[in-house]
Amino acid sequence: MSTRQLAGMQRAAIFMLALGEEQCAQLFSMMHEEEIKDISLAMSQLGSISSEAVESVCTDFSQSITSAGMLVGSFDNTERLLQKSLSRERAAQIMDEIRGPAGRTMWDKLGNVNEAVLANYLKNEYPQTVAVVLGKVRPGHAARVLSLLPDGFALEVVMRMLRMESVQKDVLDSVEKTLRSEFMSNLARSTRRDSHELIAEIFNNLDRQVESRFMSALEERNREAAERVKSLMFTFDDLARLTPAAVSTLMRSVEKEKLPIALKGASEDIRTLFLGCLSERAAKLLRDDIAALGPVRLRDVEEAQTQIVLIAKELGSQGEIEINERQEEQMIG
Repeated sequence: MSTRQLAGMQRAAIFMLALGEEQCAQLFSMMHEEEIKDISLAMSQLGSISSEAVESVCTDFSQSITSAGMLVGSFDNTERLLQKSLSRERAAQIMDEIRGPAGRTMWDKLGNVNEAVLANYLKNEYPQTVAVVLGKVRPGHAARVLSLLPDGFALEVVMRMLRMESVQKDVLDSVEKTLRSEFMSNLARSTRRDSHELIAEIFNNLDRQVESRFMSALEERNREAAERVKSLMFTFDDLARLTPAAVSTLMRSVEKEKLPIALKGASEDIRTLFLGCLSERAAKLLRDDIAALGPVRLRDVEEAQTQIVLIAKELGSQGEIEINERQEEQMIG
């Protein structure tokens, strides 16, 4: 058989066999379990390969490296390469997994999915399936997911986990396949970041004056895009959305010397919100600290406020506080 007729997986198998056991083992250690299975299957079905074929594969590899020049790694390039050796559906599935949560295995990836998202999916599954899933992720993550499930359903899951011994491999493979095809692929597609969200995130991390300059330029070029980015940005004034409990959590994470500086230039509403989360004595001490600062450079105020916003966003991403939903006024009928 000509090397041109070989599939990509076969060529990879030949090349790895030519490298020898030690180098082949190192490459296997960097691969996902499914990749190892695919290449191993190709290896086992190669049969006898002529020295000319081995030399041709190695030469092709060498020439592709030396003639490549500058390389650019991107999602699009990776997907095109996958489609040359795999079906379009399989390539799309792999790309969805890559774009999804980080992790080498399915269970690693699942452990990096927000517990509320995971609980929302699992509550519609059979308790036995949920028991298998929670038995494979980290105990702390499993605990948070379990606490978000309906009480009766959660108890059913616990009972099945208590009675569950070793899970048969075919059952585990079936659960993993379902999670990959139904949950992870949908999650990856739904969490691909909108370009406006990305720019809003970048602008949030800019110096206030630089951000204003970019925003003004964007407004001149494309007012609609600028308004969309503005609506997605989270600023110090947006801390007014937080509940008192969330503000208390935030204050515990902020450097002691930064808070007075940030509040020095804050609106009265924001200052009242922060002070209202402290005891009377602590609030008085904070007011005294603010008054003792005297005149403060605007740049220092903006820097302190930016740091607090970044901490709030980090706490939000960790699920410690909720910053995305606007607090609706409670209506009493």
